[in-house]
Amino acid sequence: MSGHSKWNNIKRKKEGTDAKRAQVFTRIGREMAVAIKEGGADPVANSKLKDVIAKAKANNVPNDNIQRMLSKYTSEGGGNFESVTYEGYGPEGVAVIVEAATDNRNRTASDIRHYFDKYGGNLGAQNSVSWQFERKGVLVIDRAELEDEEDDMMMIAVDAGAEDFEASEETFEITTDVDSLGEVRENLEKQGYRFIVAEEQMIATNTVKIADPDNAAKFQKFLDMLDECDDVQNVWHNWDEE
Repeated sequence: MSGHSKWNNIKRKKEGTDAKRAQVFTRIGREMAVAIKEGGADPVANSKLKDVIAKAKANNVPNDNIQRMLSKYTSEGGGNFESVTYEGYGPEGVAVIVEAATDNRNRTASDIRHYFDKYGGNLGAQNSVSWQFERKGVLVIDRAELEDEEDDMMMIAVDAGAEDFEASEETFEITTDVDSLGEVRENLEKQGYRFIVAEEQMIATNTVKIADPDNAAKFQKFLDMLDECDDVQNVWHNWDEE
């Protein structure tokens, strides 16, 4: 979970422990449950569910696990899970969005408020910080798996419908309009490309530095605690960690 898809965060996902992988599987299962509850169990008719399945594959969830999740939550009609979003500020004005999938709103709200209070932040009202972010589709490809040069990959991404393209030493990162994520992903999949990230993200339109090292350490602990919370799906922030 991060403000953006930095390579070190992606690498941690790829090299995570069994416990972390199990946590990722659980979170994707909950996301699948919410998608089924909101739009039905047919991925062809439910683009959100189709995107969650693609996200599962990008996170190396085995096909057998995906099918078991689909069967489970289809039979339960999505179960009791619902999507809920919290917004607030961390130390020194860092904007934070927490996306959760919960079967108990009161429990989750209490936990999230506790984390904000404990680590020097404050929980705000809905839309109090979301105006500082844009929801985008993000696809990330590991350059080590490709022979494509940067310019060639950029043209391929643009032709597939991408909105933006960024290259680093380790990855190609493709940004799309959120409604075009599935279409761009499918266009690239047909050409044989695989992704280490394929999901919607909240991209900060501005970043904030934390000047006090103690506050920076406190905010990192806050992020770690959210990462360990079973109900939390994603955390987006505008902290400039560099």
